[in-house]
Amino acid sequence: MADEARRRKALEVATTERPVSTRIFTVANQKGGVGKTTTTVNLAAALAQLGMRVLVIDMDPQGNASTALGVPHHAGVSGIYDVLIDGLPLADVVRESSSVAGLWCAPATIDLAGAEIELVPLVARESRLRKALRAFLSGHSGEQRFDFVFVDCPPSLGLLTVNAFVAAVEVLIPIQCEYYALEGVSQLLTNIEMIREHLNPDLDVSTILMTMYDARTRLSAQVADEVRQHFPQQVVKTVIPRSVRVSEAPSHGETVMTYDPHSTGALSYREVAVELTSPRASPDPSPQPEGASRE
Repeated sequence: MADEARRRKALEVATTERPVSTRIFTVANQKGGVGKTTTTVNLAAALAQLGMRVLVIDMDPQGNASTALGVPHHAGVSGIYDVLIDGLPLADVVRESSSVAGLWCAPATIDLAGAEIELVPLVARESRLRKALRAFLSGHSGEQRFDFVFVDCPPSLGLLTVNAFVAAVEVLIPIQCEYYALEGVSQLLTNIEMIREHLNPDLDVSTILMTMYDARTRLSAQVADEVRQHFPQQVVKTVIPRSVRVSEAPSHGETVMTYDPHSTGALSYREVAVELTSPRASPDPSPQPEGASRE
């Protein structure tokens, strides 16, 4: 209790600022169940509550991010599938979250399940999301520009995930604080290097977040130490604990930031958001003009 009180007090005096240009993250890990969607929606909500303008792009056919943000994604609703396959402008599918002001979502509908196959014969199939996102961002400037974009990926390296990597500038990797935590991460890094070499030279693994941390076990501490040794510059200081509230929130169509803002999980995601928006956290602005296409 004393530790939580100290952390909350530190957040009250923390300094945050908008990044100088839009930061575009792909949230990825080929291992399932590590908290990709949970991290995407809760971190996005925490940033929006700090006054940032945030966009979440749901690239997972399950549509869990859309559910958590309270954005409709049932059959008949235009979503990211229509953007990728039919070339619909991203502005036509983006909807503001019903529970968090300043947070928007491009939803994933069930049609997205077939997009992996439908993308195969299309021209520039790997860069369709990048083209749509750049066009969308170029239409929002000044106070209306977006500060953060998060692309939630499925747990595989298909064309949906490749599109997410090509569209992004930064990669955020959630790593579970459990045995075999680093299993698959080396392969993921290899794949990211291939994307960087052939499709997106600007891509950088900038952020690694430890999730499902259980302070009662020695294993969680050992895993966290091991990850920090492998990635000393990328690991976020804050760890995300195991939390019933974090797990319950999506079933109510909310993030934990609104479902139980006083919970330990909400506190942790708020701390991560502050780390990302602290003056020293923002990377040097990319030489690529905001909204410009790299086609």
